[in-house]
Amino acid sequence: MIRSVVCGYGAALPKRVLSNRELEDIVETSDEWIVQRTGIRQRYIADDDETTASLGEQAARAALANAGLTPDDIDLIVLATSTPNNTFPATAVEIQNRLGMKHGYAFDMQAVCTGFVYAMATADLHLRGGMAKRALVIGAETFSRILDWQDRTTCVLFGDGAGALVLEAREEEGTVADRGILAAQLRSDGSHREKLYVDGGPSTTGTVGHLRMEGREVFKHAVGMITDVIEGVFTATGTTADDLDWLVPHQANRRIIDGSAKKLGIPIEKVVVTVDMHGNTSAASIPLALSVACDDGRIKKGDLVMLEAMGGGFTWGALLVRW
Repeated sequence: MIRSVVCGYGAALPKRVLSNRELEDIVETSDEWIVQRTGIRQRYIADDDETTASLGEQAARAALANAGLTPDDIDLIVLATSTPNNTFPATAVEIQNRLGMKHGYAFDMQAVCTGFVYAMATADLHLRGGMAKRALVIGAETFSRILDWQDRTTCVLFGDGAGALVLEAREEEGTVADRGILAAQLRSDGSHREKLYVDGGPSTTGTVGHLRMEGREVFKHAVGMITDVIEGVFTATGTTADDLDWLVPHQANRRIIDGSAKKLGIPIEKVVVTVDMHGNTSAASIPLALSVACDDGRIKKGDLVMLEAMGGGFTWGALLVRW
């Protein structure tokens, strides 16, 4: 059967690093408070000349170089973002143009922090359905643009960045030993909208708005929702937590990451954690974490890797891939 196989990865971060100590000069907070409750020590903040499109292009070019491919080899771009350059056209189309692509097709995927998992599952369907041979799946965000920098409960949590994977349709045996995406579970429940949202938009206020979050409510739901979809993927593939080489979670909060791993019986040594370096970069957090773990040699060809995320909406999902 056709599998969507990862053949390249890449990442991009803004030039500016914002530490917890620097945030102490902006809002009433402390490094100790942030680290204790979230595990975050720093985040990257985009300058005026750095955008979701420019960071996404950098990550895409890095992924192509890692795969030994050029933009001419790509048929599809799926960009996961909640902070597009413009209301329209899709920022994926701008990245397509920046890459010099005059062929194929590109579109944005909006599922907030779960966006990269949704984008991977969507690209997988396009590749397995024969619509494309190779796809760039990108997660890119500039969340600093939608933060209320007077709200100490949210502005300390988020950062900017981008990550990308190249997927290629290949024939495999049709077993869990195959390389590529093996299964995905996606969920959403709009009744939780008020717990994590942006208070603006073209159709409501005509403004961009700011991010608003009920942190305790999000935390209360996160672990249960995450473990639900991961267990669904295990059931679909006949695998268990013991079979995993790595869990790569959305990097929102260290306590959520640790709680999910404990509930699933996954040793923390098998969990890729980068929230301390990047903060919450929404749809970019999983591909950024993958890039770190591939660069340092943890994730290797043949490893069984679980991706999982939860975001505003609520949306949540998990995807199992053999590297």
